[in-house]
Amino acid sequence: MKILIVLTSHSELGNTGHKTGFWVEEFAAPYYVLADAGAVLTIASPKGGQPPVDPKSEAPEAQTPDTMRFYKDGDLIDKVAHSLKLSDVHQEDYDAVFYPGGHGPLWDLANDKNSIHLIEEFYNNQKPIAFVCHAPAALIHAKAIDSEPLVRGKHVTGFSDSEEDQVQLSNIVPFLLEDELKKLGAHYTKGDDWASYTQQDGLLITGQNPASSAAVAQLLLKTLKGEKQ
Repeated sequence: MKILIVLTSHSELGNTGHKTGFWVEEFAAPYYVLADAGAVLTIASPKGGQPPVDPKSEAPEAQTPDTMRFYKDGDLIDKVAHSLKLSDVHQEDYDAVFYPGGHGPLWDLANDKNSIHLIEEFYNNQKPIAFVCHAPAALIHAKAIDSEPLVRGKHVTGFSDSEEDQVQLSNIVPFLLEDELKKLGAHYTKGDDWASYTQQDGLLITGQNPASSAAVAQLLLKTLKGEKQ
């Protein structure tokens, strides 16, 4: 199994003067689920090199066994620091793609033409695509073969409006993900705030928040192995 992981390259939290990026748990938990299952993992980002880390995801209260494992994993830290440039990767080299969240994707991956093209190529070639938390933002401009929004009519989840309110960023982010998915005609549902909740609609797998990260990766593994959900 060869799986591509796509991280954000965006580091500015709107005009607040604060930093954002990818959320460590949403990268570390899926990475180890997939790696421990024998997957060969490649990391890419729009700009390549070191993707920015959301500082809040490094706070003590945000730590999990997976993040602690990551901080001690020098090889993986180096691998992240040398992510491939997204324009240099091709879907035919991989069996699936996984997008971790953090607020960064709302700004760059939502509009990145290379990312949008990759997502469409994976999906149109019958390969699973997985997203967690804010990462479904990368889907909002992706189109199905019939030129309709890829998420239209699909069962999806993602970071909820109520969770965005709780982190007090509803007026900072360029759009509210839950609202945007609904506007596109997706069947958006959510679980309890901050609890693990996932949705799968065929090859499209989504998770609501950081707590959903490992569960999304496990669904991706099952899909790659051809297990029925």
